[in-house]
Amino acid sequence: MLSTQLRTFYAVAREGSFTAAADALHISQPTLSSQIQNLEALYGVELFRRHGRGVELTETGKQLMEIAHRIVSNQEEAITFLKAVNGLEAGRLRIGAVGSYQAAEILAAFHQDYPGIHVSLNFGNSSEILNDVIDYRVDIGIIGRQTDDAALYTMHYSDPQPIIIVPKSHRWSAQNSIKLSELAGEEMIRREYGSLTRHAFESALAREKITVNYVMEISSKDGVIAAVAQNIGIGVISEEEHIPEQYICPLQISDITLRMQVIIVCRAERRKSHLIKPFFDVATSLINR
Repeated sequence: MLSTQLRTFYAVAREGSFTAAADALHISQPTLSSQIQNLEALYGVELFRRHGRGVELTETGKQLMEIAHRIVSNQEEAITFLKAVNGLEAGRLRIGAVGSYQAAEILAAFHQDYPGIHVSLNFGNSSEILNDVIDYRVDIGIIGRQTDDAALYTMHYSDPQPIIIVPKSHRWSAQNSIKLSELAGEEMIRREYGSLTRHAFESALAREKITVNYVMEISSKDGVIAAVAQNIGIGVISEEEHIPEQYICPLQISDITLRMQVIIVCRAERRKSHLIKPFFDVATSLINR
C-alpha cells in the first residue's frame, strides 16, 4: 500500500498541480505542500519543479512516478483479485483503442466469456494510447503500429486496409475503386498526426510522388465521415470501420496495397495479470477462428 507521503506525491504528479491534487485527496493545500516538503527533505531530493500554477517532475520525480505507478497498479489488481475470489465483482479493465470496430469485435467476445468484468473504453491515436499504457492510465491498448519498447508486450491482431470514401454526390460514387494517382489535386480531409490511417496513406502518396489538396484536419474517424458526407472533401478510413453508406461511398485503391496493423499492447510485467491475460486469450481465439 502507498504511504501517505507517497500517495500525496502520486496525486501531485498525476494532477500536475498542488491545488488539483489537494482537491482529489480532500485535504488542504498547505497540508499537501507540507507532506511533499517533508518527503523531499527526508531523502534529500527534489521531486518537483514549480512553475506558475503548475509543477513538473524532475528526473528523480519521473523515476519515482514509475515505481508509484507499479505500486498503484499492483494494489488495484490485488483488490480486484480478492473481490473476485469472494464473488463480489470480477474487476475493471481499462482499454484504449484507435478504432471502434477492432475494439468492439474483441470486447464482444470478451464480454461473452467474462460478463462480470467491467470494461471502460477510450479512443485516441496510436501515440496517445501507447503513452497511456506506459503511464498506467489504461491496462491494454489496441493500436495501429508495432513498437519496439522493451517495457511493452505486443500481439499482432489483424491487417486492415485503408479505403477512400466520397460523398454520394461525387463523380466517383458509382465506382468500386480508383487508382491512387487519380487523387492528385483532389480536396481531402486529413486525419490527425499520429493516426495510423494518415501514416499509411501519406507514405504511399510520398512514394508515388502524388500531391493532394488538404482542406481540413480532423482528429476522429467519425469526424472524417461527417465532413465527407457534407461534401467538404474526400476521406481515408480503415475498411473494417462502419461506413454509413446512405451518406458516403467506399472505394478501394486498385493499383496499390496500403496495409495497416492492429496491435494489442500492455506493459510487459502485467501481461499475465488476473484481468489482462484473459483479454489476450480471447484475442488469440479470434485470430485462430
